[in-house]
Amino acid sequence: MGPVEGLNMPLEEAMRTQRAIRRLRPDPVDDALVLHLIELALKAPTGSNAQNWEFVVVKDPAVKARLAALNRRAWRVYGGIGRRMAKRADDRAMLRIIEAVQWQADHFVEIPVLVVACLKTLILPWPPIAAASAYGSIFPSVQNLLLAARAAGLGAALITLPLWSRFLARRALGLPWNVAPCAVVPLGWPLGRYGPTHRRPVEEVVSLNRYGNRALRPAH
Repeated sequence: MGPVEGLNMPLEEAMRTQRAIRRLRPDPVDDALVLHLIELALKAPTGSNAQNWEFVVVKDPAVKARLAALNRRAWRVYGGIGRRMAKRADDRAMLRIIEAVQWQADHFVEIPVLVVACLKTLILPWPPIAAASAYGSIFPSVQNLLLAARAAGLGAALITLPLWSRFLARRALGLPWNVAPCAVVPLGWPLGRYGPTHRRPVEEVVSLNRYGNRALRPAH
């Protein structure tokens, strides 16, 4: 592994152009770069500064195949429902997303690197605040990883379908019972290109003091 140059893309540019990139080349990604991205992910905050994260970097085709099978099993259900709903509504944008997710499912084993973000803790289903607090210690680091990948020119996306069964995912990854897989980030060089993102205007989603009071307007 050679030295990795710093990622010099301005933060705002990375945030404004970040999007889920699912179609990835099978070309290898240098281990040093992957470790550098995870090092940046570790700069995120965690609850009580516990730093109770674990990251599993998956490159072994056999392990990827087991995760791919889990992903396909979940996608057959969710993808089928989503495709029918999108066709019924003639939602072409959603159909394009579904086709991208389908491509990812079909080529899952060819993705060069899968980063599985885990928490070294028992995630309790009750009370709901317990699970929310636990995930609050891992998803900031995942977002750091996604932004760092964007700055490096890599394609990435946060997915959870391979983890629909935490028990089976643990077996595939060799995780002990007290390490919970929370998200999978496929990493690779994009087949396409990053383009402009389309989001709702900020004034349509921000309320002042009480929901629905759209009193705030952007300065520009």
